[in-house]
Amino acid sequence: MANYKSSRKWINQHINDPYVKLAQQKGYRSRAAFKLIELLETENLSFHNGARVIDLGSAPGSWSQVMHEKLSKSNGALDSRIIALDLLPMDPLPGVEFIQGDFLDQDIIDKLEKILSNQLVDIVISDMAPNLSGIRDVDSMRICNICELALNFAVNHLKKNGVIIIKSFHGSGFSQIVYLYKKFFKRVLEFKPKSSRFKSSETFLIARNLK
Repeated sequence: MANYKSSRKWINQHINDPYVKLAQQKGYRSRAAFKLIELLETENLSFHNGARVIDLGSAPGSWSQVMHEKLSKSNGALDSRIIALDLLPMDPLPGVEFIQGDFLDQDIIDKLEKILSNQLVDIVISDMAPNLSGIRDVDSMRICNICELALNFAVNHLKKNGVIIIKSFHGSGFSQIVYLYKKFFKRVLEFKPKSSRFKSSETFLIARNLK
């Protein structure tokens, strides 16, 4: 009964969430779109025609949608490349190239680099989160692992003046994640968007310009 009440409470909160309603109005696949919009605006990030973007853990696709909007010309044309990767399937999005698989697998890396013609990218975005167990130490380790794997990916694929935006969570190990990113990037900003739920411990990192 307790689980049922908890599920009903979450459903009611989700239905009444203003960002859920706004996402539906604007055609975004999830409310997470507004987090990326805020993250880009807080650092005044804009990208040139022909920019290359990689969206790690992209499903259902709202972050790729935002990047498509930001990079499209006034007539809707897109000169840039947006490549989305996820273990889960993702419904097609106009202007977005999707690769299903693990970004750690060499076969997936080979596919990606073939699409990119071995060129470096301008921005890596990641709204990935591990499956949380509820055990604090275990979850902290999983979060740190994802952040480290994304960092390694970014260091190997970003241009010198590139950017990575990644989700993390406050708690044990968070300061070590920030320290690690600062070892590789000249600027690292911690930011919690207004569209992030108040009770959530999620905090995003925006890291710019490789050292």
